[in-house]
Amino acid sequence: MQMDWIMGLVGGAIIGLGAAAYLLINGKIMGASGILGGLVDGSGRDSFRERLFFLAGVFIAPALIVMFRGGIETQATTNVLVLVVAGLLVGVGTRIANGCTSGHGVCGISRLNLRGIVATVFYILAGGITVVLFRHILGVI
Repeated sequence: MQMDWIMGLVGGAIIGLGAAAYLLINGKIMGASGILGGLVDGSGRDSFRERLFFLAGVFIAPALIVMFRGGIETQATTNVLVLVVAGLLVGVGTRIANGCTSGHGVCGISRLNLRGIVATVFYILAGGITVVLFRHILGVI
């Protein structure tokens, strides 16, 4: 029996706890794209250290899970060009939407923020359309 949904449930709970802790400790809404963007464009100088620790956790936590649990099976493509283009599009999209799935989806929906709910609906629609187009029609991923 496939139990992937349990890992998704655990991961979602950890993201929710992280967002709640970030809000309680810093008094700020957690949004990974905003945290990274503040480091890149220099607008996050006042909170440089907390942003750096947050991003370090984004990389260190999965590395620890892989180290203790072993490799994790994924369905992500190994095509580097597709990954780079997809990453750039996500980055541009989060800047246009003024936030990413963690900011709008996790924190926005939990606060019943209309903008977060609308943004998340469009994220999900865009993701579904992208999978249909690039996997099932074009066969790229």
